[in-house]
Amino acid sequence: MEGADEFMKYRSPLVSRYASKEMAYNFSDRKKFTTWRKLWIYLAKAEKALGLPITDEQIQEMESHEKDIDFAMAAEEERKLRHDVMAHVHTFAHCCPTAAPIIHLGATSCYVGDNTVITIDVAQLARVIDRLAKFAEKNANLPTLGFTHYQPAQLTTVGKRACLWLQDLTMDMRNLQRARDDLRFRGVKGTTGTQASFLQLFQGDHEKVEELDRLVTEMAAFKKSYLVTGQTYSRKVDIDCLSTLASLGATVHKICTDIRLLANLKEIEEPFEKEQIGSSAMPYKRNPMRAERCCSLARHLLALMSDPLQTAAVQWLERTLDDSANRRISLPESFLTADIILSTLQNITEGLVVYPKVIERHIRHELPFMATENIIMAMVKAGGNRQDCHEKIRVLSQEAAAVVKQEGGDNDLLARVQRDPYFAPILGQLDAILDPKTFIGRAPQQVTRFLSEEVHPLLEPYRAKMDVKIELEL
Repeated sequence: MEGADEFMKYRSPLVSRYASKEMAYNFSDRKKFTTWRKLWIYLAKAEKALGLPITDEQIQEMESHEKDIDFAMAAEEERKLRHDVMAHVHTFAHCCPTAAPIIHLGATSCYVGDNTVITIDVAQLARVIDRLAKFAEKNANLPTLGFTHYQPAQLTTVGKRACLWLQDLTMDMRNLQRARDDLRFRGVKGTTGTQASFLQLFQGDHEKVEELDRLVTEMAAFKKSYLVTGQTYSRKVDIDCLSTLASLGATVHKICTDIRLLANLKEIEEPFEKEQIGSSAMPYKRNPMRAERCCSLARHLLALMSDPLQTAAVQWLERTLDDSANRRISLPESFLTADIILSTLQNITEGLVVYPKVIERHIRHELPFMATENIIMAMVKAGGNRQDCHEKIRVLSQEAAAVVKQEGGDNDLLARVQRDPYFAPILGQLDAILDPKTFIGRAPQQVTRFLSEEVHPLLEPYRAKMDVKIELEL
């Protein structure tokens, strides 16, 4: 059957199941080897401009065949030569017979391998931040239970909690921007980074070698190249890039874990499609499968970070080839995984559902215990003795806690206070004392200031790219 061979070998789920078409293409053979050919064209153009005997006809021939790659020939050449770069030099030369003598002139394999760069689209992260900022603003005043040690603590607001997520994401955004802006071109450096082959081509003219490096760097749309390299750029560059992605993975894992915990409480849910099935056995279930996917893939992204660390540590002198096979896996998978969790998180944040009545019920269940200090203060103001009041509240609280924990009943502390004649002087104040909004401190004001001063200015350069929505599909 036509196409059946596709199902007879392993396919990475990162591409076949999850990745965006754009990021999957970025790591495709076509994108990779077309980029190699562009780099050979840049090199030839720069060498010609600086006086080497390269003709316009040769460059035009290379440009006309930039995209028509014979992958079958390249694979056969690699089987014979055991060298991927030379296989593609030969394949390019086959369709460019006039230019064949000057393709890859003076270069080493790392000229194409280390100058082919992929980055994450920062606008994608900006969209996640934008959606979450709108969610935080909308829910800035909605009280909710705070949790420390996953035990009920003082109240916060739904919007303030979202700002905790946002703060981590804005840190990731700045990290990504810095890593992108710090990234340099390897440039034209030769076999051990000394540029000896190019110095020979230009008959000892150091200025022309430096100008060659500058011209090719400029053609590749980089502002700077590394001034010193071995055969490769320092593998610490990979650490720098992938550590920003791993840090993003930690952020996404934390956010989606929080969403999963809140989904268990039925306070917040991720989007759930009309015909979506939560469980094959339990039809009533609404599992947070998007958040679970993010957590699962984020763990993989964190684990990948060990690869560039170890690779950089074990490089010998000017270079060893034990980096190559590892980087073919760890670099694409890191970028693919980061792309996937960002698109999935955008989909989640575009459809987060809040259930205020459930949140209110949980507050009512816990708030009487949290309000005991306020009740004591009100009694003292009404003329009571602080120690006597504390003892009364202590006894009533333990009785109410026994009802909750041993009998499975509701928290009836408030009813006990209302029945006790001791608290008669403040009964008329209890509703005000127990108003959840009096327990959220400056949470709404913090949300407003944080969004205004930290988030919105960060998003401003990306406003034109905010309208892209994510529809998840398998």
